[in-house]
Amino acid sequence: MAIVGGGFVDQGLLVELSERGVVLIGADGGGDAIGAAGLVPAAIIGDLDSLSDRAGWEQRTRVIHIPEQITTDFQKALYSTQAPVTLALGMTGKRLDHTLAALSAVLQYAPTRKLMLVDEVDVALAVVGPIAFHAGARERVSIHPLLPISFERSSGLLYPMDGLLLEPGGLIGTSNEGTGGLVEIVPEDDTPWLLILGKERLWDLVEQNTPT
Repeated sequence: MAIVGGGFVDQGLLVELSERGVVLIGADGGGDAIGAAGLVPAAIIGDLDSLSDRAGWEQRTRVIHIPEQITTDFQKALYSTQAPVTLALGMTGKRLDHTLAALSAVLQYAPTRKLMLVDEVDVALAVVGPIAFHAGARERVSIHPLLPISFERSSGLLYPMDGLLLEPGGLIGTSNEGTGGLVEIVPEDDTPWLLILGKERLWDLVEQNTPT
């Protein structure tokens, strides 16, 4: 499943997602972004203050109006849906407050579902616990702490993370690099954190995190 917001959205990627059978959900005005790609979302969810032509959309798909203002449209779409892997497009960029709100939602839901933020450059996977994946030599591998988190050990990275404490406002793991081959990152607990790779790694991460 992919939840689409009103930030930057790669329309070509939306078409590819649809062709691969990924269910597209519009978070309020994200429904218009899906429509701009010539597609129809399976549903549009939100307070609907940004959606154009609500009546027209109601004739084409399911429109779920959730008027409460305690949560964002991204959060509304998250608590209204279930999927083993959820991509989020259009949740970053354009407005900084929306980007920060998206990161807050990722922190909230990371313990219970696999979430990936996708923008024009990167894919950011919310990780709970250890992870292992393959990375090329000198491939950028960024580790971003959503909360203070200590790492027990790592392998396959140019800059080892053994015994490091990463935290917002302190040491962070931007622009580490793979040494070529298997990368393993092991935190000391289940605090959520972000693994950020180039967008070209999207389908590798989807495949790795989809239950068989």
